[in-house]
Amino acid sequence: MDERSAPPPDPGPAHEPLAARMRPRTLDEVVGQAHLVGPGRILRRMLESGALRSLILFGPPGTGKTSLVHIIARAAGRPFVSLNAVQSGVKELREAIEAAGPGGLLLHVDEVHRFARNQVETLLPAVEDGRVIFIGTTTENPYLSLPPALRSRSTILELKPLSPEDIEAVLRRALADPERGLARWRPVVDEALLKKLAGAVGGDLREALNALELAVLTAPETPAGRRVEEERLWECLREELQTFSESDGYDLLSALQKSVRGSDPDAALFYLARLVSVRFDLATIGRRLVVMAAEDVGNAYPQATSIALAAAQAALMVGYPEARIPLAQAVAFLAACPKSNAAYAGLEKALGHIAAGRGLSVPPHLRDAHYQGAQRLGRGAGYLYPHDYPGNWVDQDYLPEDVRDERYYEPTANGMEQQIRERLERLRAQRRRRDPRPPSSH
Repeated sequence: MDERSAPPPDPGPAHEPLAARMRPRTLDEVVGQAHLVGPGRILRRMLESGALRSLILFGPPGTGKTSLVHIIARAAGRPFVSLNAVQSGVKELREAIEAAGPGGLLLHVDEVHRFARNQVETLLPAVEDGRVIFIGTTTENPYLSLPPALRSRSTILELKPLSPEDIEAVLRRALADPERGLARWRPVVDEALLKKLAGAVGGDLREALNALELAVLTAPETPAGRRVEEERLWECLREELQTFSESDGYDLLSALQKSVRGSDPDAALFYLARLVSVRFDLATIGRRLVVMAAEDVGNAYPQATSIALAAAQAALMVGYPEARIPLAQAVAFLAACPKSNAAYAGLEKALGHIAAGRGLSVPPHLRDAHYQGAQRLGRGAGYLYPHDYPGNWVDQDYLPEDVRDERYYEPTANGMEQQIRERLERLRAQRRRRDPRPPSSH
């Protein structure tokens, strides 16, 4: 059995990074994923019963996806191959499948969301006939990034971001462990600093361990041991830790819009902060602002769309980091505005009627009459020009006959839409059905 086909060894060689050495060796050592590995939970049940199936593990960086793969591989007792979807093509994938023995193969593919169609087509037959148990790992939401054929043959499990408490527990274990951890260097780290580090890495345990290891190894020797100072520790930490995948970004945009819709400026500003902390694409944020203004504020404050558009353009003009300022102004304003989706809801209702084949014939008196021969076709006949009448309004029908009694716009009593509502109620009260129509006066 070649080196690639051997189950991964227990972590711990001294030359490995601390994050690799401190990988959990059993499900009991896994932190933050009790919903998967706790007593009676799905992954533990699979391993304890020997009923392992193909899996897709997805979640943020540093939450233990690779560690779980190693635990599964050691428990499965099958030949194990780990590939990367970007670095390994169809050739490497086919070679791994062909090398599977009678007991089958456990195949791990990292960054599986980068799988090309021909790679998927190469893998699927081996998964179907049982030669391969497949485990894919990814930071992307598989329901958005993987083809249905691969999803349908796998159990999809989501790993949650680790809490600061989870991370702090592992950091303490790393400082105290004399074999796999840092105890041999006699590290001295203040309690407050350890807590601060655990909360500063955005749930990424790998980053916390990497920073702690580098800080300890480069710390000056003192009679008490290697003392880690705060300034030196932050030098070892990556500047931009609040990273997330593309699908996470759209989750945050969704949370932002729902907070604005719910008139909660505090929550809206929080989700905006999450987005701008990683310099999320400004054009995408701006487009969402304009949509929120039109869909959720609507005619309760019609100027909201102009304000959102101006903020989006201003953000693009000034760029990061100042772009966050006009975005914050617009988000707080939109959240505080009165709300109405009456125009949007009316459009959706009309689209539903159109999809059902209703209202497809424009009434003759509303059709274009500005061309030669239009009069012979009856185009525009009977149309009443509203500006010729008092108040610039005249009673006539505008909807097609089969939807003439439908109401698509029902203004709310919120904000400026209350005035619109009152005016339309007055006009609708005056409207009466006339048959036949009066002759055209314009």
